Amino acid sequence: MNPFIRIGIVDDHPMLREGVANTLRKRTDLQVVEQGGSADEARDIALRLRPDVMLMDVNMPGDVFAAVRYISTQLPDVKVLMLTVSESEDDAYSALEAGARGYVLKGISGPDLVLAIRSISRGETYITPEFAKKLLSNFRKHEAEVRKIDLTHREEQIIREVSMGLTNKEVASKLLISEKTVKYYMTCVMQKLHARNRVEAVTALRRYWEREAMDRLRIGTVNSHLDV
Repeated sequence: MNPFIRIGIVDDHPMLREGVANTLRKRTDLQVVEQGGSADEARDIALRLRPDVMLMDVNMPGDVFAAVRYISTQLPDVKVLMLTVSESEDDAYSALEAGARGYVLKGISGPDLVLAIRSISRGETYITPEFAKKLLSNFRKHEAEVRKIDLTHREEQIIREVSMGLTNKEVASKLLISEKTVKYYMTCVMQKLHARNRVEAVTALRRYWEREAMDRLRIGTVNSHLDV
């Protein structure tokens, strides 16, 4: 087992890229294997070197989200962590939906960046806490609407599979239906939730399911006391 967390850094600003590399080199368990400056170079580094973590900017030459999707689906052992100045919710949603395991802003401190990298390498998810609060605040506005949503059995069946990280193709194979049918039901679910994408729909429903579970737990506790 490699004692190092091997890291690729891809950003089209060489000075910033080298600054990040120097910060990481000070940690004995981190090893910067290569650097690049575009989406194509990110894909190339991932293919050739298979680093444990790829640090990638959102805004750089090439189709960044396509590169993230390729790496996350074709090279699942390579975890993608976005390191960017972009506080755009659409950028964050697009990156996470493409398969990125984390999203951190460039104002992050050295120790926090190291923490994020170590978390991502373990298969966890990491989002800059302040930015995560901003994203969650927008999910909360859907909660009242979600309570009123009555999903069909098939819609709930499909969104539950999607919430487990399955692609449309994998859901179709598991449920023995066509990929086109999965896309149709996902569109229906997102329309009912007023969600802009899969990530937002899944997150809103997860919060709803968690709340339902807590409500059932509280009801069960009350009933047990009444029985006594």
